[in-house]
Amino acid sequence: MTMRPPVPVPTLSRRAKLVIGVIAVLLVLFTVIGTLTNVYVDYLWFGSTGFTEVFWTELQTRALLFAVAGVATGGLVALAVYLAYRFRPTFRPMSLEQQNLERYRQSIEPRRTLVLVALAVVLGLFAGFTAQGSWETWLTFRNATPFGTVDPQFGLDNGFFVFDLPFYRLALGFAFAIAILALIGSLLTHYVFGGLRLQTPGQKLSGAARVQLSVLLGIFVALKAVAYWLDRYSTVYSDRGGVFTGASYTDVNALLPAKTILVFVAAICAVAFFANIVVRNFALPAASLVLLMLSSLVIGVAYPAIVQQFVVRPTPDEREAAYISRAIDATREAYDISGVDYVNYTQNQTTDTATSADAQAAAAELAGSPTVDNIRLLDPNVLAPTFTALQQIRNVYGFPERLDVDRYTVDGVTQDYVVAARELDQSNLSDNQSSWINRHTVYTHGNGFVAAPANQVKTGSSDGGQPDFSGASDLPTTGTIDVEQARIYYGELLNDNGTDVYSVVGAADGEAPREFDRPESGSDDGQVNSTYTGGGGVAIGSFFRQLTFAIYYRERNFILSGAVNDNSRVLYVRDPLDRVEKAAPFLTVDGDPYPAVVDGRVTWILDGYTTSDAFPYAEQMELGEATTDALTGTGTTALPNETFNYVRNSVKATVDAETGAVTLYAWDDEDPVLATYMAAFPGIVQPKSDMSDDLISHVRYPEDLFKLQRDVLTRYHVSDAGDFYNQNDRWQIPTDPTRDTDQAQPPYYILSQRPGDTGATFQLTSALNAFNRQNLSAFISASADPATYGELQVLRLPGNTPYQGPSQVQNAMTSNESVASNLNILRQGSTVQFGNLLTLPIGDAGLLYVEPVYVQSRSDNGFPLLQKVIVNYQGRIGYGDTLQQGLDQVFGSGAATPDTGTTPDDGSSGSTSPPTTTAPSTTTAPPSGGGDVVVDSATAQAIAQIQQALQDLSTATQAGNFADIGAAQQALAEATAAFEAAQSAASSSAASPTG
Repeated sequence: MTMRPPVPVPTLSRRAKLVIGVIAVLLVLFTVIGTLTNVYVDYLWFGSTGFTEVFWTELQTRALLFAVAGVATGGLVALAVYLAYRFRPTFRPMSLEQQNLERYRQSIEPRRTLVLVALAVVLGLFAGFTAQGSWETWLTFRNATPFGTVDPQFGLDNGFFVFDLPFYRLALGFAFAIAILALIGSLLTHYVFGGLRLQTPGQKLSGAARVQLSVLLGIFVALKAVAYWLDRYSTVYSDRGGVFTGASYTDVNALLPAKTILVFVAAICAVAFFANIVVRNFALPAASLVLLMLSSLVIGVAYPAIVQQFVVRPTPDEREAAYISRAIDATREAYDISGVDYVNYTQNQTTDTATSADAQAAAAELAGSPTVDNIRLLDPNVLAPTFTALQQIRNVYGFPERLDVDRYTVDGVTQDYVVAARELDQSNLSDNQSSWINRHTVYTHGNGFVAAPANQVKTGSSDGGQPDFSGASDLPTTGTIDVEQARIYYGELLNDNGTDVYSVVGAADGEAPREFDRPESGSDDGQVNSTYTGGGGVAIGSFFRQLTFAIYYRERNFILSGAVNDNSRVLYVRDPLDRVEKAAPFLTVDGDPYPAVVDGRVTWILDGYTTSDAFPYAEQMELGEATTDALTGTGTTALPNETFNYVRNSVKATVDAETGAVTLYAWDDEDPVLATYMAAFPGIVQPKSDMSDDLISHVRYPEDLFKLQRDVLTRYHVSDAGDFYNQNDRWQIPTDPTRDTDQAQPPYYILSQRPGDTGATFQLTSALNAFNRQNLSAFISASADPATYGELQVLRLPGNTPYQGPSQVQNAMTSNESVASNLNILRQGSTVQFGNLLTLPIGDAGLLYVEPVYVQSRSDNGFPLLQKVIVNYQGRIGYGDTLQQGLDQVFGSGAATPDTGTTPDDGSSGSTSPPTTTAPSTTTAPPSGGGDVVVDSATAQAIAQIQQALQDLSTATQAGNFADIGAAQQALAEATAAFEAAQSAASSSAASPTG
């Protein structure tokens, strides 16, 4: 037999080698420079904020995991390949198979060292990059803090499942990868160099190949035994139960014993492979491997399936009862809802339609109620255009798409305000303001804090319906809220679709101030300039740092522009949320930072969550999905859609609007996850005792956490295992009725008195419907008052009472004859927008619904103004220019005025006729929404005239009679004027002022 000559290896010309070498060097050089620049800029940022500990700890941990995983994977695989080559057979039988392999051997032999090193480097880099991403898993394992509670199945501290088990799984995964790669590499090497002969007659394996492959297979099966053992603990995350998470009846009584048996079977199988080193017969390990596979199928799969089908499925609610109880308790603990105060509310009510007696009782509750005094009429989700129109002052300023609600105590009175910081908004710069100098050295910051009492608006012909900016407004900032430092160098608008908006601040010695600070008082054109003195940012006085940032931002002006000088500082990562996430990468930050005036300075306050996806028996959720509502992404940041099953609001963070200083406070110092990270990053989280009283007075209960908890409570408010399994009394988050969407209704901040409390507290609230129904089932509130912070109260509504949910209430109000007629009038030439539909418990009298109505002109300069308020109490609907008018129509004149003793009249029709000092009142027919609406006779007459005019106009339009169309339009105009005059007269005779 003639051997074919080996195929020559193609060679490259000297020029080609040179070109390839230069290109490779340049690519490596650019990659290295870019990477080092990014790392150095990050280092400077951490140094400027005082969080260098985070930078070094994360970098060192990543480097450690990279090195360990890279060396272990690349080194061990390369060692296995080397040993396979080292013990290759000296003589190989002549066969066609070996002749075909000879060309590969001749190609590899001269380069075997290079091939081996390249293999180790490539696998090591791949493993290192994969491992370094799990740096938090190692840190939490290394610094684990016990939970102090144990799981009900294994009796282990819950910290084992949260901190230890994930690391064991990570290490086991890399061990499996190394074993498999080493086995594949050894097989290929033995095959190429003759140790493994598949097609050659005679012995298939050399002695060295048999030993090495037996050892590697034994290691793999031994690792499988370890995996079976860890699988036992993973049953606490099982979803076999369907409606609950955790080890089910089948898992405990069938799967756990099966996994234990498989541990021993796999161990025996591994011993059989190791014994093959001496026995020199693959029959025994092959038989044990078959036994392992059959055992895993029979006792690991088939047996649990039989138990599930024939033992559990006939009576699942009974079999799973004990395990459902475990899941309920664990999920409540994981989402911090174990201590919810459940209140059976209005159990004496038998109908959702209020009688006169009900209205009288509610009027008595209203008199002197702090809830009514603080009913919020301003909707922060609607008023951003209004704030912009009235308080923007210059085009360089702007307000976020969604404003915030906070509370302040002024002259001893606490009330909530709609607040916003007047930020720099570079998207509003004109063309001649958009040069690099202007964008980055002149227009560097916003200025001012704006606050309007949330329960009132201005009245009058010229500014009626506008917010009353008495809290804080204008430039320089004035108002009842004392603002000493109002410059906004760090804010929500300084992140342009993920691109950081940086500024270069600091004037050269003797140079006039360059930065635009505010308009000059009393001048339309003048301006006051300033120079940054906050001390934040990174100094870039040296040429090296200027070059660094020129490379980082790809901007040559860092080197060439005279605006960059020895005193310059660059401010970057300026969004408060981005700053906190960067300073504390182990936190998930709430998507809605809010500004507050704390000790005279504008300060951003943020909520940080510690989360885990490994809490035993707790239901798994998707973070982003569970926190999405109708307003998510509208002025707020959506949370990442990560799987988790444990959360704590463990950190309150602040970002100073001028200096950018980030401070983290341990709000929940009993959280073991936070304690673990504090051990990993010592000194970066300050104790709660360091928070000033002024700061504590402005903390809010975070929205994203509340949305998670209300979602969990829709299912886990049920304590009975049978009811839980059958989904009895399940609740559902209502959709937002004020927007054309199927998204969840957002929760609302209100200042009100909860049933059982003695005064009003600032709280976050939400209504909950019955499952797949529009009827109301519960009302949940979370206190943000420092004395009772975090207390959750759930008002359970009687299950036999069809209380109306938000959508039904909204429909009843807008379909009411009088309301609908007036809204049609308002929509002529304007846009009507509904504000937040607030659900307010009024003592023991029931739920009061209040909804503001905003009207916006369709002109380019239009902005929303509060024009109407709708009130609904158990089917009785009030509608007026002011909140007081709406309350009067429902409960009687002056019902909401404290200590008047006014109660509604008891009319025979079951409706309330409020006293009035003008024309006698009359009651219209019951509206389609169900309930009586009281209007004065002049208003009723005007409404009737409007309806007739609209009908005449429709008839004339269909007939094409232009004369009748003109007459109908004239009649409509006169009827509208009469309606407005009647409303104005009613407003002037109202007993109490707005809000």
